[in-house]
Amino acid sequence: MKISRCISFLSIVMVLMGLTVVGSGASSHREAPLSAEDQYADNTDVYAFRSPDRSDTVTLLANFIPLETPYAGPYFYKFADDVMYDINIDNVGDGLPHIQYRFRFQTQYKLPGTALYNVGPIESLDSKNLNQFQTYDVSRTEFNKNGKATSSRVIGGYLKTPPVNIGPKSTPNYEQLAAAAVYNTTDGSKVFAGQRDDPFFIDVGSLFDLLTIRKLPGNAGGGKDGLARYNVHTIALQIPIESLTATGQKPADAKDTNSIIGVWATASRQRMRVLPDQSRSGNSNDFVQVSRLGQPLVNELIVPTAFKDHFNGSEPKDDAQFLGGVQNPEPARLLKALYNIQVPPAPRDDLVAIFLTGLPGLNQPTNVKPSEMLRLNMMTPLAEKPNRLGVLGGDMQGFPNGRRLTDDVVDIELRALAGAAYPLFHKDFKPDPAAGALGDGVDGNDRNFLPSFPYLATPHQGLEVSTERVP
Repeated sequence: MKISRCISFLSIVMVLMGLTVVGSGASSHREAPLSAEDQYADNTDVYAFRSPDRSDTVTLLANFIPLETPYAGPYFYKFADDVMYDINIDNVGDGLPHIQYRFRFQTQYKLPGTALYNVGPIESLDSKNLNQFQTYDVSRTEFNKNGKATSSRVIGGYLKTPPVNIGPKSTPNYEQLAAAAVYNTTDGSKVFAGQRDDPFFIDVGSLFDLLTIRKLPGNAGGGKDGLARYNVHTIALQIPIESLTATGQKPADAKDTNSIIGVWATASRQRMRVLPDQSRSGNSNDFVQVSRLGQPLVNELIVPTAFKDHFNGSEPKDDAQFLGGVQNPEPARLLKALYNIQVPPAPRDDLVAIFLTGLPGLNQPTNVKPSEMLRLNMMTPLAEKPNRLGVLGGDMQGFPNGRRLTDDVVDIELRALAGAAYPLFHKDFKPDPAAGALGDGVDGNDRNFLPSFPYLATPHQGLEVSTERVP
C-alpha cells in the first residue's frame, strides 16, 4: 500500500499535538507458543534512541529472558551458551540487515567442589568467591545490498558479564560490579551484557483479559505493573552515529535520510541438538532463528497465534505476508466491540506507517520496503522535556521514532489502534474522543533509570524481593 509522501514534518507535529490536547483528559514476554517454552532465546524488548548524555551516539538495547524472579538460585538466570544473539541494523530501508552485532557467551565454573553460585562476597568480576562466571565475544559484520557479508571482525573478546544481584551478603556493592562490566570496543563503541531491572511497564493482567482497562478511560492511573520487581538480561551497545550510516558519515541533520536506521534483535539455535550422555553433548548443524523482535507488542497483539512462531523465524524483507494483520488488527476490532470506540475503517494505512514503513518526514527511509522493525531518525534533536507519549505527545524524539526507556508504548499503541494518528493520512477524519485517553493506567517503570550507559536500572535483589513477596 502506498503512503502519501506529502505530509511534512511540521504537519505531523501540529496534528499530533492537537490530538493530544483534544484527547487527553509485555512488550514481547511469552509472545509465541515455541518461544514461551524457550525463555533463554526469548526476546522481550528492543530499544533504540539517541543517547541523552552523548548525543553523538545511539544506544541500542536488546532484552532477553522474560519474568526473571530475582531469587532463582542456586542456578540463577544467565545468557545461554548455545544461543546466538544478534542486533541487526538496516541503514538503507530494504528490509535487510546491513550491520549486525553478534554476541556469543560461554559459562565456566571455577569451584567444582561446591553446589553454590558463590561461596562468599563477590567484590569484583574476578572474585575468587564466584563459582559461576560468564564471558562473551562480540563481533560486527557488514553486508552489501545483496545481503552478502563484506567484512566481519571481533570488536570485543573475553568480556565479562556481572553476576546477578543476589543479596547484601553476596553482592554488597552491586552497582560497582555492573559498572566494571561496561567495556570499550575496538570500533569506538561501548558494550554491556548482564542482568538488569525489566524496564518495560504494562498492566499484563488487565490487557490480556480482553483489553480490560481497570479505570476508564485509561489515562487516570489505577493500573498494576505486572513486570514490577522482575529482571531481564540485557545486551547494550552505545555506537557512534557515523558507524551506523550507509555512508560512514554523520548526517548534517534529521532531513538527511541517511540518518534513519531500522533495528531488530534475533536469537538463533542450532538445528540439531545432541542429547547429553557421559561422553558427549552439544549441538551441530546450521543456526536457525527462533526469536525476533523490533516493534513492541506486534507479535504479541497483532500476529495471529497460527503465525506467531512463523513470525519469529521470518525476516523483515518478507513482511508483506503480515500486511493484512497490520491493516486490520484484532485489537482495534476489540476496542470497537468492547468499548464502542469508533475506530477507523480497514485497511489502516496509518498503522502500516507506524509499524512497517516509518512516518513520512520523520523516520521513513527513501524507497522503503514495508518491514517490521524499530525505525529511528538518529539526528532528531534531543527533547528538552521528554513526553512519555512520544510522537503522540508532540515529542518527535519518542516512539515510534525509535523507542526510549520512558516511552509508554502501551498507551501509545492503544491510542494509535483507536485512530489517534489516523488524521495524518486522512485529514477529514475526526477520531473518537476516547482514542486520545486510552491506556493501561501504568505510566512508568517501578525503578528510576540511570543517567548514563547502559541506562537500565539496577536489577532487583533476590533477598529483598523474596522477603517482600513471601509473608
